[in-house]
Amino acid sequence: MSAKNGSAISRREFARRAAFASAAASLSPAGLLKGVSTGAVAPLVQTSAPSGPKLSPESQVEMESRLQAVFTQYGSRLSDAQKSDLRRLAAEGQAALDRLRAFSTDNGDGPALYLKPLMEREKKPVARAAAKTAGAPKKS
Repeated sequence: MSAKNGSAISRREFARRAAFASAAASLSPAGLLKGVSTGAVAPLVQTSAPSGPKLSPESQVEMESRLQAVFTQYGSRLSDAQKSDLRRLAAEGQAALDRLRAFSTDNGDGPALYLKPLMEREKKPVARAAAKTAGAPKKS
């Protein structure tokens, strides 16, 4: 679904690129962020909102690097309200990641969930089905 002008991208493409940027930022070492120069992107970096979850310094750096990657690529298209909303979502997502990473697993542990789809099917009444088969004439 590309637009007629070359500057607009689809929501799907935006989400795909944001996911790639997030993955790339989470794989980058935290030491690289210390050497970031204070440029046009620096005002966007701030600590999480007071109402947000409390994050460790490592988690804060990881969240900020993820936000920087998104803001670098899409910052000109986002309003201040969207940027603050992204910051809030990133903080909440980072807190969930921290809880998930804190769970210890061993190599032999099985998956936590097994896929057993629950399917509601109409059950045939036993009395009617038995009566139909008993009363039906046999064909020879």
